[in-house]
Amino acid sequence: MTQARFDELIHPSTRLSLVATLAAADWAEFAFLKNRLGLSDSALSKQLTTLENAGYVTTERRPDGNRRKVRAHLTERGRDAFTGHIAALQEIVAAAAPADPAAPS
Repeated sequence: MTQARFDELIHPSTRLSLVATLAAADWAEFAFLKNRLGLSDSALSKQLTTLENAGYVTTERRPDGNRRKVRAHLTERGRDAFTGHIAALQEIVAAAAPADPAAPS
């Protein structure tokens, strides 16, 4: 079972969306991530670099004709952080839910 732990690094909405997208795939192309998240090249690069420096993401640059294509992969450490963060968010939401008045005391 995943330990619930809030992760300040992936909590900002852009990084959370990026990590969630990567969690659903093995590898994701830079262009796909850019379009999916509605980010500029520089904004996506910055977010990927932040996550890569933390060990949450790894990137790979592959030749494609005269250009190099970048793709990203969520590491096991990143997947654990994401799963723990989601569990912590679920605990917060569950604690904020009103008690069921029909439930026995």
